[in-house]
Amino acid sequence: MSHGTLECRSLKESRRFYEEFLGLQCVRHGKPAMVVRCGMKFHIVCLEVGSSLKPGKLDNHWGVEVGSEEEVKRIWDAAHQLKDTYQIGQITDVLKQHGAYGFYLEDLDHNWWEIQHYDGTQHDDMFDFGDRYDDEGNAVSNV
Repeated sequence: MSHGTLECRSLKESRRFYEEFLGLQCVRHGKPAMVVRCGMKFHIVCLEVGSSLKPGKLDNHWGVEVGSEEEVKRIWDAAHQLKDTYQIGQITDVLKQHGAYGFYLEDLDHNWWEIQHYDGTQHDDMFDFGDRYDDEGNAVSNV
């Protein structure tokens, strides 16, 4: 995979949040669009759609992996402190779920971000563990 897409109202306002708060690299490559990345060979295309923006849902979120549980907590605290500065919407509680410690926040464009720490390499583990459920959703044994 090479990229995904999200929408924003204003590239200028969203870029500030992506660069200053999330620490992502942004490049404006077109009049209505910019690309966003975090040191990988995968990027997000951010399209400016103005008032036709459709809010996202928490289940459709972008994940950001950080180095420790302490860093998750520091970012959670910063999200609360800088909520007005970056127009951050909802911020969930920090908790341990699906093997990771983290929380979700809603950005100024109603896109959701999961800030998490996973002890290991979640991307590799997901595939290395193999299927845990069959096509009908029944648990399978990987012996």
